[in-house]
Amino acid sequence: MRAEALQRKVEETVLDSYEAMYRLAYTYVRNKEDALDIVQESVYKAIKHSASVKQESYIKAWLWRIVVNTSLDYIRKNQKEIAVDTFFENGKEDSYRDFDTIEALKVLTDKEKTVVVLRFFEDQKLSVIAKILNENANTVKTILYRSLRKLKMELTEGELKYEG
Repeated sequence: MRAEALQRKVEETVLDSYEAMYRLAYTYVRNKEDALDIVQESVYKAIKHSASVKQESYIKAWLWRIVVNTSLDYIRKNQKEIAVDTFFENGKEDSYRDFDTIEALKVLTDKEKTVVVLRFFEDQKLSVIAKILNENANTVKTILYRSLRKLKMELTEGELKYEG
């Protein structure tokens, strides 16, 4: 019965988090269809392996880890530069509105991008991000601050180009 209850909870979490999963996948691949494929694959993996979740409180972090890993696997498998698509879908602007910031994410490593996206776009706590990445919380803080410095430099450099 415990496994069935956990599977139901995983399914509920997937349904509640579907849009956020899509946004996270989209930050990696920058393509609507590819992001949807990643989410679909992630959902399949989550349902298939729901019995491996040890505690209900870890489900969301476990789900984020699946999306991140599936996104990274997809990128490695396809070995292509992901072009920046339009941020407008069905006449509505995407949740990630600041195009310059989204574009600046390209300067970050995959792990740095994951930390920034989960922290600022998905409002995850550092402790949750640490669980997702299987890292120490202090390591995640260091990655976050290093990433923010890189982004600041990238965005400041972009502003100077426009002023000149």
